[in-house]
Amino acid sequence: MRFPALILSLLLALFLATGPALAVQPDEVLSDPVLEARARELSKVLRCPVCQAENIDESNAELSRDLRLLVRERLVAGDSDEAALAFIVDRYGEYVLFRPDASGSNLLLWLAGPAMLVLGGGFAFGYLRRRRPETAPAPADLTEAERKRLAEILQD
Repeated sequence: MRFPALILSLLLALFLATGPALAVQPDEVLSDPVLEARARELSKVLRCPVCQAENIDESNAELSRDLRLLVRERLVAGDSDEAALAFIVDRYGEYVLFRPDASGSNLLLWLAGPAMLVLGGGFAFGYLRRRRPETAPAPADLTEAERKRLAEILQD
C-alpha cells in the first residue's frame, strides 16, 4: 500500500519541480540580474503574435524570440519599462499587450461585455415579468343532479 503512494509522491514532486518550461534561451539572458528580471516581467505582459495565447516569455515562436531580444535591447539602451513597452506597441500594435489600456476605442471593447450582460438581463427580466401564469377559472358549482350522482358514487 505504501509503495504506490511513494511512487505517486515522487511523480508529483518531479512534475512540480520542473515547472513551466520557459522558452528563454541561454544566449538571450542578460548578465545584469536586475535588467534580466525587468525583461522577464515585461515578457510576461507581451502576447506572442504567433501563438496568441502565450506570453513571449513562454513561447517558442521565432517572433517571440525576436521580441524578447528587442525588450532586452531597449532595457540595455536605458529605456524605462514603460518606454520599452511603448516602443514595442508602436511597432507591433496594441494587440501584443495582454491587457490593453482601457481608453479610446479600447474603452468600447472593455464596456461592451458588461453592457451586453446588463441589457440581456433586462430583456430576460422584462420577458419573465410579462409572462405571468394564467389562472385557471374557478370551478362552477355542481348542479343538483350532479350532487345526487356524486353522493351515489361515494356511497358505493
